[in-house]
Amino acid sequence: MGDIIKLRSNDSLRSVVAGLGESSRDKMATTYYGQQYLDDYQLLNIYRSNWLGRKIVEIPVMDAIRKGRDWQAKAKQIEKIEAEQNRLGLSQKLVEAKIKARLWGGAAIYIGTADRELSDPLDPKRIDKGGVLYLTVLSRREVIAGPIEYDVSSEFYGKPAYYDVIGVRSMVRIHPSRMIVFIGSHHADSAIVFGQNQGWGDSVIEHIYSAMKNADATAANIASLVFEANVDVFRIPNFMSGLADPTYQQRLLDRFSLAATAKGINRSLILDKEEEYERRQVTFSTLPEVMQTFLQMAAGAADIPVTRLLGQSPAGMSSTGESDLNNYYDRISSIQTLELTPALYRFDECLIRSALGNRPAEIFYTWAPLKQMTEKEKADIANLNAETADILATTGLFAPEELRKVVTNQLVETNFYPGLDQAVAESDEKGLFKPGQPAGTVAKDPTVRPDTRITADAEPKSLYVSRSVLNAGDIIDWAKAQGFATTLPADDLHVTVIYSPTAVDWMQAGQDAWNDDGTLMIPPGGPRVVSQFGQGAIVLEFASAALSWRHEELKRIGAEPTYPQYSPHITFTYQPGDVDIANVEPYRGAIEFGPENFAEVKSDWAEGVVEQ
Repeated sequence: MGDIIKLRSNDSLRSVVAGLGESSRDKMATTYYGQQYLDDYQLLNIYRSNWLGRKIVEIPVMDAIRKGRDWQAKAKQIEKIEAEQNRLGLSQKLVEAKIKARLWGGAAIYIGTADRELSDPLDPKRIDKGGVLYLTVLSRREVIAGPIEYDVSSEFYGKPAYYDVIGVRSMVRIHPSRMIVFIGSHHADSAIVFGQNQGWGDSVIEHIYSAMKNADATAANIASLVFEANVDVFRIPNFMSGLADPTYQQRLLDRFSLAATAKGINRSLILDKEEEYERRQVTFSTLPEVMQTFLQMAAGAADIPVTRLLGQSPAGMSSTGESDLNNYYDRISSIQTLELTPALYRFDECLIRSALGNRPAEIFYTWAPLKQMTEKEKADIANLNAETADILATTGLFAPEELRKVVTNQLVETNFYPGLDQAVAESDEKGLFKPGQPAGTVAKDPTVRPDTRITADAEPKSLYVSRSVLNAGDIIDWAKAQGFATTLPADDLHVTVIYSPTAVDWMQAGQDAWNDDGTLMIPPGGPRVVSQFGQGAIVLEFASAALSWRHEELKRIGAEPTYPQYSPHITFTYQPGDVDIANVEPYRGAIEFGPENFAEVKSDWAEGVVEQ
């Protein structure tokens, strides 16, 4: 029975012909996995002197923390919480702690309070305003983890029961609830780990060390080959037999020294008739692919896309690297959700109380998205949101006050109009908002709603609605500063609200008056982009919910614009010259528009375009 068991335990794929699985012939038969232990000095040297190792340690940390957290609360509460974070230097401390955790295997942030008995648990409910005094980052090398807690009824089961920090004069024992603990690379089972890493984890360098070392070694060998790119080969009669004579050796050295000197002076090589000379050149045609393969293996081991790790553009036809970055951002989101959020839970409870003096139950946060949208994408999304809100308002399913709150929250959460919530609150306090009409409009007769006005029919005509730019000089000065030689005259700068060759009844359009004098002001900032429409017009695109809503309102009375997608813009020149549109910094200042101008569509409008 024992022989049968032995036979089964050694059962594997074998081949007598190929020698597969035979220890005496098959090299793979002696292969096994062992631990590659790196001591602290080796880890330090890698971090200080190896660019690949340093980037692998730092990049995921920077990406996980750089965008911060979006707190969901009242504006004043958010200001106080963010101010408390800045006072404590939370972002910098998180970056430092996570980098040390990934490098050394573990790190912690000590939450400094006024408590004297640090071995007792930290109770967040006892934290008053300003109760969190400071944060101190401690690496695994500065903290001694206590024995593992094996009481299943403890919330710290499987973790150290306490931490000892060696101070200048004595050792301080700290309860784990007072520490924000981060682990580098988690152990599969802490029970089989001994020594300095017990209670912590491994360095992330450990499992990528082989791939990283192979990439470095390959790069070093390629660099050495550069010096051997050209090899001079000389064939000398009776060379080996002559080496036995010391005099011959010296004459040989003198001979080639003279030949090298002559070659350096007049680019000619003088040889004896019996001598032969040949230059052999080493080819490097396949080395870039070899180097790229090893770098890809290192990037795969580190779970970082090559485009992010090396800072290079995606390779291959039609390759954008979008899917690689999306997968990487998902991984960073996992770090935020599965590592940072649980580690920060108890501290966040203290942070909110330290900032506000209490703990409102409705306050929470989300991690800010990592993907960066272009100004054009932000403007397109804003237009779609504006159209959706306008359609919902038209259906009558929601009261204006309800939509006002929802749209305001949407614009604030997306950071599209910073400070909009405060502006809306101030308008409500002053009574400037009237349901059914734009904010800031004072109805001539408060008993008559603007959307119930009665208009007389008129003869349908094509419709071209525009607004002149009142501060056109500012935009012209900006365009000239960006390198545009000529621009349209100030009187010609305008924004088109709608351009409809289709005839409509003008009287049904009503009047769009955002201010008493009919003007409209676009505040500074927000999404802006300079684009080229077709082969001609150079325009400044910007986002404006007011213009987008007005455009849709005119479409509902029958106007049919030439272009289905509406994007508010100002055409400022048709002659870009040598200016690279992609590098133009958009105009960021306020834009002031005059009242709406109604006119019929003119097909020959381009003939009157003159620049100056």
